[in-house]
Amino acid sequence: MRHGDYDAPDTLRTAFENADRLLLISSPELDPARRIRQHRSAIEAARDAGVDAVVYTSFLDADIRAEGVTEAHHATERALRASGLPHTLVRHPFYSEAFLNPGLHAAVLSGALDDATGGRGINTASRSDLAEAAARVLTEDAHLGRAYDFTGTLWTYPQLAQVLTRRCGRTVVHRVRDRPAPGAQGWLEEQVRRGALERQTNDLPRILGRLPTTLDEAVTKILARPAPGSDAAE
Repeated sequence: MRHGDYDAPDTLRTAFENADRLLLISSPELDPARRIRQHRSAIEAARDAGVDAVVYTSFLDADIRAEGVTEAHHATERALRASGLPHTLVRHPFYSEAFLNPGLHAAVLSGALDDATGGRGINTASRSDLAEAAARVLTEDAHLGRAYDFTGTLWTYPQLAQVLTRRCGRTVVHRVRDRPAPGAQGWLEEQVRRGALERQTNDLPRILGRLPTTLDEAVTKILARPAPGSDAAE
């Protein structure tokens, strides 16, 4: 194991020495300007260390938009092209876990699932599916120089209520809220409501060699875990 710090370029060069391929996972930094600096430092370190190829986890539409979520990813894709490093881009959707998480236990207990998405489709994918796909792209030779736009199978909140009902054995009704939830969840709901998460491609199932995790499978895993705050969760 080698230590590398996005904010300490010297550690990155040392960490990348003698590496044939690099999976560059986007920084969790929220400030776009700092995030861009971090990614550029990693790209420069990879080039200086003689890395043969880079796979970068970008975001959907980063090739055509440089605003909001895509701002840093757009700049990073440009930096990779300018570096001359052979590379592959894997553009992610939002993670399913942002919507499908242990908080669904509350909907089961109350018997109601509320949202303000307008019934629009959601193209999220699970972290595990995206990680598996990235590993395949990194280790298989056929992907060099390509760009993949990963999406999961579309699902909706009304469908989610139906799956919860079927899986928990009690009725969970779908209720429409007039206003988005507060904070980040509300922002996500607004994106869904305007149709921003309805894009579909075949890239993820093609790379995985199977269908991505279904809504039913994801919900089954979540409900198998203890509810937050329960004795079993402690």
